[in-house]
Amino acid sequence: MNRIQMLTLLWTPWSIAFSVIVLLVAAALCWAAWRRSGWNRKVGGLELVRLSAVGLGVWMLNQPEWVQEYRPDQRPSIAVLWDASPSMQTRDVVAAESVGSPLRGRGEAIASLTQPVFWQSLSEQMDVRLEAFPASSEAMTDLYTPLSQLADQDANLRGVVLLSDGDWNEGSPPVQAASRLRLRGVPVFVVPVGSPVQLPDVELLSLDAPTFGVVGKAVRIPFTLQSSLPRDFDTTVTLQTSSGETVTKEIRVAPMGRTNQFIEWQTETTGDYTVTLSVPPHPEETLPNNNQLTAPIAIRQEQLRVLLVESVPRWEYRYLRNALSRDPGVQLSCLLFHPGLSKAGGGSSDYIKEFPSGLDELGQYDVIFLGDVGIEQGQLTVEQCRLLKGVVEHQASGLVFMPGLQGRQLSFLDSELDELLPVVLDPAQPGGWGSRTPSQFALTETGRRSLLTRLADAQEENLEVWDGLPGFQWYAPVLRARAGSEVLCVHKDVANQYGRLPLLATRTFGAGKVLFMGTDGAWRWRKGVEDRYHYRFWGQVVRWMAYARNMAKGETMRLYYAPDQPQLRQSIALRATVMDQSGEPVQDGDVTARIVAPSGRGQLIRLASTGQQWGAYTGTHIADEPGEHRVTLSCAQTNATLEATFFVHGELAERIGRPARPEVLEELARVTGGRVLDLNDVDQVVSAVTALPEPPPAVRRVQLWSHPVLVAALTSLLGIFWVGRKLVGLI
Repeated sequence: MNRIQMLTLLWTPWSIAFSVIVLLVAAALCWAAWRRSGWNRKVGGLELVRLSAVGLGVWMLNQPEWVQEYRPDQRPSIAVLWDASPSMQTRDVVAAESVGSPLRGRGEAIASLTQPVFWQSLSEQMDVRLEAFPASSEAMTDLYTPLSQLADQDANLRGVVLLSDGDWNEGSPPVQAASRLRLRGVPVFVVPVGSPVQLPDVELLSLDAPTFGVVGKAVRIPFTLQSSLPRDFDTTVTLQTSSGETVTKEIRVAPMGRTNQFIEWQTETTGDYTVTLSVPPHPEETLPNNNQLTAPIAIRQEQLRVLLVESVPRWEYRYLRNALSRDPGVQLSCLLFHPGLSKAGGGSSDYIKEFPSGLDELGQYDVIFLGDVGIEQGQLTVEQCRLLKGVVEHQASGLVFMPGLQGRQLSFLDSELDELLPVVLDPAQPGGWGSRTPSQFALTETGRRSLLTRLADAQEENLEVWDGLPGFQWYAPVLRARAGSEVLCVHKDVANQYGRLPLLATRTFGAGKVLFMGTDGAWRWRKGVEDRYHYRFWGQVVRWMAYARNMAKGETMRLYYAPDQPQLRQSIALRATVMDQSGEPVQDGDVTARIVAPSGRGQLIRLASTGQQWGAYTGTHIADEPGEHRVTLSCAQTNATLEATFFVHGELAERIGRPARPEVLEELARVTGGRVLDLNDVDQVVSAVTALPEPPPAVRRVQLWSHPVLVAALTSLLGIFWVGRKLVGLI
């Protein structure tokens, strides 16, 4: 850094004239006083002091300053930043010299400006720094970080040239970095690239394949298309599986919007499959490479274990038992605490004689139904309620509350099962409420979207089905839903101070799910349609509640996660139950889960014990890549491992085909005092940078006229003059 120092005066003609007059008058007076003293040497010295004080005063009147200029001894630099994110692969740039030629990619359009030879003419004047961002070709666009780093690191920065489509989706707002560059006087010249409007395109946005399906049952696979074409059209979507099967469906794609559709696929063999959905390119679309998506799906041989516990064999129990026993995917066990029987049990092979005695027996059931039973002699005990809570919370079993006229479930309010209830019951009305005329369910907004209440494929048809279902003539004494519960159905006519009475509600408790059915009239749904709605409803309930528990299981280990269809960058709760070979829970075990992302990057997660008696372990994971993730669960104490997979839905924020955002770049240029340059006029880019003025030198000014040292010197001269006059006897 070169430094130039000088002394300057901020004088004016009037200040100079006044200073000269004052000095001449002061000098004449000093000469006269010295002459009157007979040329006394002491008086002459005093007059010299007085003249010096006057001279210092008039010098300070002209505002003297000590100026230091600092000029860099290094050459100035120019930074050329170019966007290398995936969005720059979008082909929507029209060549100016050939209008009819194919579209170029955004990165291809700026390729010449990223080469050192293009900036060679500037190399004689300044240092040219070429830098791509982000550092990884798969990362998202962060405009703030590279600009802020330039503001902090390069002291000789003269200007910045930014080549980008402006589609930033990570980091702080880039205008914050632009404000810092403006304070340093560094302009940003932006070169926008890409079309700011969506080009004609048909894009397959999502393929929401379920995690697993059942052999012999149709799998419903929803998908979403987005079209930016100005008119609707008919097309044929094709679903291809890794086993070679092909399914097609004719659909109509809506213009300038999204189209939600589904396709069904059914197979008779188990295994892990990959399904690929594709849409043929439309003649008018310009981006045909986003018309295909792939997702995994596991086809299983379903065998769910269900326990149905009841006291009096009411109609609801009888029809529910028939529905579950006839379901080929359900292995049913029934326990009947009939007051008229000498002992618990029943008359057919699916009855058991007593409630499962321990955790090893109870933990085998995926879903447990509790009818009109309670804690009393000959029915459930407090210890059994504790076990029920444990298998739901730690082993992901499902629990269904189905109260009845006897009101025995109110005894659960004094047990550990009270925490599991999705609703608050009224102890003052144990028998519930009945009416002579049938009442109807009313679906809530949550219920309209729920799988449990889907009795027809289309939403409008589903609402009509629920409106036409035979009504119920009894409902449980419910006051309100508990916090954290989801209410699917309410009473159509009855309400209290909390709103309409919830009759069908669910909640998640620990690893498992809980359902409350507040009426005993679902068996009436068979009227006129046989098992069409009744069997479908209870089949969906059982499979929904057992889903998490059966995600992945081995002989001694189970692994389940929530949510069941995780999204990108969403926290995933991992839960595992670990047993030894004898079936006893492993306490304080060293349980780990190694998760390998689609890119091959692995992460080891150590699961913490949350319930020693239950062998339960939990951990969390945040997936930052979409696609299939492989999980290896292992326990050091048992040397057991379990292989599983889960699929992360969603897509990276950095996508190909999105419109450019030139307004972001224009704001950067406006804030920093730069310019927006045309990509097609490359000479304009170089000339704009060449025309940058020399940066002004850094100047440090010391105002001597108000400096404390000079003020002290003037005061000292006046003091010396006054004291000297007294010493020589002039005063």
